[in-house]
Amino acid sequence: QVQLVESGGGLVQAGGSLRLSCASSGSIFSIDAMDWYRQAPGKQREFIARITGEGITNYADSVKGRFTISRDNAKKTVYLQMNSLKPEDKAVYHCRDTVAGANYWGQGTQVTVSS
Repeated sequence: QVQLVESGGGLVQAGGSLRLSCASSGSIFSIDAMDWYRQAPGKQREFIARITGEGITNYADSVKGRFTISRDNAKKTVYLQMNSLKPEDKAVYHCRDTVAGANYWGQGTQVTVSS
């Protein structure tokens, strides 16, 4: 059973930074592509960033140049460094692991950005 636990969310002023973590258990992890998504109130969950097992990354246009996804396979953890945060970045951030075609989600961590 794959389990994901996000942490690192909180309240930050616009222009500030946060680093989110997602700790994984129950999978090989090092070969898994890991994603970050976010969901704002009243909106659909949207893709933010992906990192493959080989370390290839891609980002949504809305966060490109501000957010950085990385991973530590020894710790089975994926990170999301968020800089230059904007009020519109406020959302619950979730990580996702895809294993053998099945998607696993964490419970999410709240990010709030004050203007």
